[in-house]
Amino acid sequence: MKHPSIRQVFDYWNERRGQRLAPERGDIEPAAIRDVLGNSFIISFDPPADHPFRLAGTKMCALFGHELTGKPFAALWDEASRKTANDMVAMVADEATAVVAGASAKTDEGTFDLELLLLPLYHRGKRHVRLLGALAPVAAPYWLGLVRVTTLTLGSLRHLGPAVEMMAPSLVAGSEAGRSRRGLTVYDGGRN
Repeated sequence: MKHPSIRQVFDYWNERRGQRLAPERGDIEPAAIRDVLGNSFIISFDPPADHPFRLAGTKMCALFGHELTGKPFAALWDEASRKTANDMVAMVADEATAVVAGASAKTDEGTFDLELLLLPLYHRGKRHVRLLGALAPVAAPYWLGLVRVTTLTLGSLRHLGPAVEMMAPSLVAGSEAGRSRRGLTVYDGGRN
């Protein structure tokens, strides 16, 4: 995770979930993440309606130049990315896994990179109801806020969650089985 807002939302969500796959919607206190609320949002898991926004932070709405509450999450994405974005939402809801993704934002002035975080939430004990998210520019161009984002294009995608913590010690970066080489961890093995 590159953006501090994304990291802060993830750390708070992770702390609130404890040993569960996801926290309850009621466990999320907006005051606890007030510094990053502008980049945060909650969407409903509603495939026929393309996952409408329940709440959208002020910085997110400013990026797109209008209020996002009630608008479909899928409508933010260009045609090439829309199905993948919907699949990503379904995966987060189905598998109760966190996802961080890169995105490219298109405006009349050019493009810039964003980071997206999607996190599952239980709502009254049920999955497939709400997702918590955050969207923030990796590096804001000087003209950000003067022109609106017209579409997003989905880039890289990475799963985050308990599966990483349960990996075998020999596969975890920094373990004794691997050695550091130019900032990477090298594991012996492979072809003989």
